[in-house]
Amino acid sequence: MRHAMAFSNAAKAGTALFVASVQFGLGLVLAEIYYPNYNVSTNYISDLGATCNSTCVIHEPSSLIFNSSIVLLGLLVLVAAYFLQKAFHWRPLTVVVTIGGLGAVGVGLFPETTGVWHEIFSAITFLFTGLSAVAAFKVARPPLSYFSVILGLITLASMVLFLGGYYLGLGPGGMERLIVYPVLLWSMGFGGHLMSMQDGQTPAS
Repeated sequence: MRHAMAFSNAAKAGTALFVASVQFGLGLVLAEIYYPNYNVSTNYISDLGATCNSTCVIHEPSSLIFNSSIVLLGLLVLVAAYFLQKAFHWRPLTVVVTIGGLGAVGVGLFPETTGVWHEIFSAITFLFTGLSAVAAFKVARPPLSYFSVILGLITLASMVLFLGGYYLGLGPGGMERLIVYPVLLWSMGFGGHLMSMQDGQTPAS
């Protein structure tokens, strides 16, 4: 009688990343649908949690969906970081994934109503998720390793343009999505990739 093979730590990390990114992608779409007259070009992603200009406005259930989804994203990324360390023992990847996960939790717990704290956690999330995709080159096998670097660099370059106010005709919301979407898609792909890997497997092994 055959016994079911236990999941490797790499597969556990991949499962956490895949679930994290898929549920956030779905949550993002639902939050946009429930937000009145939401515009992906002119509205920031974080407006879904709370929209603050001269005053702050919160639209439900968009706020609850978005904030809950991004907190869950961050928590699952932290779980993935734990199993990535156990699987590959490569601290640089573990560190940037962990910080990115903490940043995502912070974005949900500190919406736009908290002012500078939200901006800090958003910047941490953008920077370290982009670095995570680049750092994944060490453990991912080709051709995904190459796509990881490309998607991570797109996120980092888009972040620089966003912070400099260069939106390339996309609007602030559109440019912000060029930061988020590449690493969100990378997380889904990398998660699926990890599910088929055994601990310690690297491109050199």
